[in-house]
Amino acid sequence: MKPYERYRTRRLLLALTAAGGLLLTACSGGGDSGEGSKAADRDISGLPAPAHGDEDGTSEQEDQDREAAPDHLSTFALDVDTASYDYARRALADGRLPDPSTVRPEEFVNSFRQDYERPDGDGFSVTVDGARTTDEDWSLVRVGLATRTTERTGERPPAALTFVIDVSGSMAEPGRLDLAQESLSVMTDRLRDDDSVAIVTFSDEAETVLPMTRLDGNRDEIHDVVSELDTRDSTNLGAGVETGYETAVEGLREGATNRVVLVSDALANTGDTDADTILERISGERREHGITLFGVGVGSDYGDALMERLAGKGDGHTVYVSDEDEARKVFCEELPRNIDLTARDAKAQVAFDPETVEEFRLVGYDNRRVADEDFRDDRVDGGEVGPGHTVTALYAVRTEPGAEGHLATATVRWLDPDTRDPHEESGDLETDALHDSLRAAPSRFQVTAVAAYFADALRSGDDRHRRLPGAPVSFAELADGARALAGATEDGAVRELAEAIEQADRRRD
Repeated sequence: MKPYERYRTRRLLLALTAAGGLLLTACSGGGDSGEGSKAADRDISGLPAPAHGDEDGTSEQEDQDREAAPDHLSTFALDVDTASYDYARRALADGRLPDPSTVRPEEFVNSFRQDYERPDGDGFSVTVDGARTTDEDWSLVRVGLATRTTERTGERPPAALTFVIDVSGSMAEPGRLDLAQESLSVMTDRLRDDDSVAIVTFSDEAETVLPMTRLDGNRDEIHDVVSELDTRDSTNLGAGVETGYETAVEGLREGATNRVVLVSDALANTGDTDADTILERISGERREHGITLFGVGVGSDYGDALMERLAGKGDGHTVYVSDEDEARKVFCEELPRNIDLTARDAKAQVAFDPETVEEFRLVGYDNRRVADEDFRDDRVDGGEVGPGHTVTALYAVRTEPGAEGHLATATVRWLDPDTRDPHEESGDLETDALHDSLRAAPSRFQVTAVAAYFADALRSGDDRHRRLPGAPVSFAELADGARALAGATEDGAVRELAEAIEQADRRRD
């Protein structure tokens, strides 16, 4: 029997069971629907929202939809942040373990290159794979989403970038404002002539030091403004963000990608210091004009939680830089790549088959969870993603003993950045497609697992009962695996991961 036929049959059986239950309970007015019951006994009113169909109410996707009980759905907004991982590396290099509250596993996972198949146009490809672990009946399942490559950069719209630069006293520390100035100077030479730049500075107050200015013929003026930036006074980050958005609106360019770039250590100590309050003050500009926020964190002392929340709720994402090489990469490679958007308000929903899956756990995405019923509600905020990106979500999944057949369906939904039309793409995983072990899985899958294990260990500490299935017993064992992968992939980023795990091992002693 084909998979979709099996699910149609299951739907019919569930409907018949529900109908019989209604006849039996019509007078009593209720029945038992505890979480420990099997799928056929569960309330199925919370199944995934139906796909949008044709005028006659049908849909091409209906036959492919996998139905799951409410507790077998997982929904989250896409996230391409990497700041948590880079800040953890900075802490370890400084001789200390990162605060567990700053460790977001999805940002560790998304810091590494993947080899997912890319779509031809805007939107996403969906890859779902997995591997069994040494823990009985437990597997790791990877949901991989990829956008098109960045080869079409010449086709991107012009950019209108408003840089909001923290010039408070704390930014005088080496590796903060000086990094921003050097990187902005290099980036000014690399942006296109039809791009535009504005600069806002803030300490105890905010000031627009350069209104929106075309690069063509004005690069020297921009260089002069950047070189004259100097530190002073306290940190009124709220005023900086508000003035930045006002400046972006004043310089708004139709047909351009309008973005605010916040560069700060996010150690707000004056004015509004609450992310929600700051975001409320700029909500009109964000929603009406679609201006997104790109946060660049700097400094050994760094307000990670504030920056992450600002970018996450400000329709953007964050990175963290600690040296000149990282800063140049962010400003000269990642920022230009993120000028163009291929998807707005992107969300993913994974439906685990209740006949094969006993339980599951999404690794990370704690601040990105979305109510299952809001998956197809396009008024609910998702993530903004540009070309050249991959997004990975890792699940720990416990299957029913001896289970065979369909395991999960992952669906990504996004809005076209220009028309706001919704689109969806899905991928499936069967139990017989699971690799027999992590060692038998592709090297990039193994890197994903190591990054997740590392983040999980930093968050869990010595509580091994909270660790992910199949996790190595020590940092030393995990570092051995990372070093082997660094050799197999010849990837410098994986080698840096191994070094960070070794540093964590030394700090734990």
